[in-house]
Amino acid sequence: MNNFEVLKPFGPSIVKIKMSNEMIEQINEYVDSVIKDEQKIKQLDEGDKLIGKVQQEFLMEVEFMKKIKWADFLAASVSSWAREELNKEIKHFELIKSWVVRQFKNDYNPVHWHTGDISGVGYLKVPSHLGNTSQPDKKTNENGKLQLLFGSPNLFSKSTYLVKPELGDFYLFPNYLMHTVYPFSGTDEERRSVSFNAKVLFF
Repeated sequence: MNNFEVLKPFGPSIVKIKMSNEMIEQINEYVDSVIKDEQKIKQLDEGDKLIGKVQQEFLMEVEFMKKIKWADFLAASVSSWAREELNKEIKHFELIKSWVVRQFKNDYNPVHWHTGDISGVGYLKVPSHLGNTSQPDKKTNENGKLQLLFGSPNLFSKSTYLVKPELGDFYLFPNYLMHTVYPFSGTDEERRSVSFNAKVLFF
């Protein structure tokens, strides 16, 4: 498993892994072909079913996911997570759906959660610059970043975890974990990611 890492910023753990360069290239080539096909992009469009305020969100086709063994990659990641955190093995992994999010400047994703048991997001394209905040002296710039939220702040217990998108990074988390993606500015480049929802049964 590429750079498998269990992170524990608050209550539930999350996992950070790396997608292979080959997988990133395969998905990006697929996405580029889909967005050129007007009929297919209409067929796969998922924007009206997802909460994102972004330019484009569409499903990945089952045949393509089988071709790149997408479910195998996700299941193997969840298996490693379950063994380390729960000392359990996966009995059944069911990929509900997987979709691509194309985000451009001023787009954002409001706070939400997912269906299923396990969800995640991986980064396929990341702008070279996500823009500056209106208060440049601030230590934290949330532009274009993913923020995971859990519970409320307590002594020695954080309630948020900020993720800077990096090409190839993939984060897995429980479906109920609320999260948001902030808008970015200062560039016309695309922030492209892939997400999924899955059901899992353990032995």
